[in-house]
Amino acid sequence: MGITQPGCDRRFRLPAELLLLVLLLSACAARTSRTADDLTTTTEVKIALLSDARVGGLRLDVKTSQGMVTLSGTVKSDAEARQAEAVARKVRGVRGVTSELKIQPQ
Repeated sequence: MGITQPGCDRRFRLPAELLLLVLLLSACAARTSRTADDLTTTTEVKIALLSDARVGGLRLDVKTSQGMVTLSGTVKSDAEARQAEAVARKVRGVRGVTSELKIQPQ
């Protein structure tokens, strides 16, 4: 049989609302930051692939999600596919590489 006094909850309401707001904003900032990092990682992987003499002339697609890079496109050999994967792995921010590269010898 507790007695509730009017205004008792108000003391805790404002700090709780502020805490909730801070947590929500930090989660949004972390998600936005990761997206920006993924865009940067994708760009850096594309630049690294274009700069590599063995795979630079290939038309490869790069997608990044949470640091995980996915390579897709067509290569002429297994060696080109392995080289593209190796180049991507060396880029800062890459947590892993998935290859969806198709091999079509000419």
